[in-house]
Amino acid sequence: MHPVHSPALFPRWYSVGAALVAVMLWSAAPLLAEFAKASPPLQLTAVTLLAGSLATLPLSRRVNVAACGTGWQLSVWVGIPLLIFGAVSTYFIGMRLAPAAEAALITYTWPVLFVLLSQWSRCGRLQIAGVIGALIAFSGAALLLVPQAINGGLGGATTGYALALLAACCWAIYSWLSQAAPVALTPLLPRLLLIACAIAVAASLALEGTLAFPSGEALLAGIALGLGPYGVAMVAWDKALRWGHASLVGSLAYGVPILAALLLVLAGMSVLDWRLPAAAVLVVVGCLKAGR
Repeated sequence: MHPVHSPALFPRWYSVGAALVAVMLWSAAPLLAEFAKASPPLQLTAVTLLAGSLATLPLSRRVNVAACGTGWQLSVWVGIPLLIFGAVSTYFIGMRLAPAAEAALITYTWPVLFVLLSQWSRCGRLQIAGVIGALIAFSGAALLLVPQAINGGLGGATTGYALALLAACCWAIYSWLSQAAPVALTPLLPRLLLIACAIAVAASLALEGTLAFPSGEALLAGIALGLGPYGVAMVAWDKALRWGHASLVGSLAYGVPILAALLLVLAGMSVLDWRLPAAAVLVVVGCLKAGR
């Protein structure tokens, strides 16, 4: 599957600028999630997605999804909301069960997964550069996890790291579908985020047993997450994917783990140790290699 629009219709700077906006907002997501730790993760997911839906409401317009095949209709109205819910909720839960910086770094391996998916759909096979890049990127995650496993075991953090990786898979598939979809997703984002919010509400009632708006700092952080990383950033990323080249746009996302880790360290929520920046560099190098 290929994008249905030609990148030549818009200047390259348009897609680059949109991708940079998304990258800067995503870099703030781990820090904001830490400020919202007082709220149960599924409740926080619901608040975040509701805020994201309201933030993108001005962009809403009618899109003739019915003209697409049944498979694409199901992908748009069912698959994408489930992916959004899965990505946000597993990310929040993962950061509760594992150290925030490490969990965020694992989640931000999603660009290399996106590049691999794009290569597979475009060429019918994986390119050797993509495989090597993936190995380099995941060696960065291993640099963080292996010493913990040797010294004292990962304990409950194992589940957190697994959920962070699941969030990465959800974002990679979402980005791939967003690029390949026969219709632009930006005008549909308010409805898609609202559907994902409804899924989060149902999950919270079923698994957390209660549903209430967070208060104080957690509420403000949840709203900020919805307005920025899961609102404006998703619109900007969709625009970048629709009008830009996958390799160029994807390469810009590789700076997110370094910026996110830096913000956590500056805020005093993560301890700077040599493994964290080294792992971040490996993730970035691996993603760059995969995108060549």
